[in-house]
Amino acid sequence: MKLSQAVKPMSYLKNDANMILTELEATHQPVIVTQNGEAKAVLQDIASYEATQDSIALLKILAMSSKSKKEGKSKPIKTAFADIRKSIAESE
Repeated sequence: MKLSQAVKPMSYLKNDANMILTELEATHQPVIVTQNGEAKAVLQDIASYEATQDSIALLKILAMSSKSKKEGKSKPIKTAFADIRKSIAESE
């Protein structure tokens, strides 16, 4: 669906909410809601929203990992696992 087709006025949302929700679930395409001709909100199905949130979380983890590496706070995986094994052995 083209973005231009996804733009709907607030009155359309008020009058056809059930149909919009059915379309959202079927197409997974967001709907841009306008008020007085200006875009005010984006409406999307819950599955797409959750997928977006998961993607954002992964990107944050990658950014933190990249930052840690640049700051020298990382170590080779063999060293990391050796440290973990040593810590476990010491706690037993």
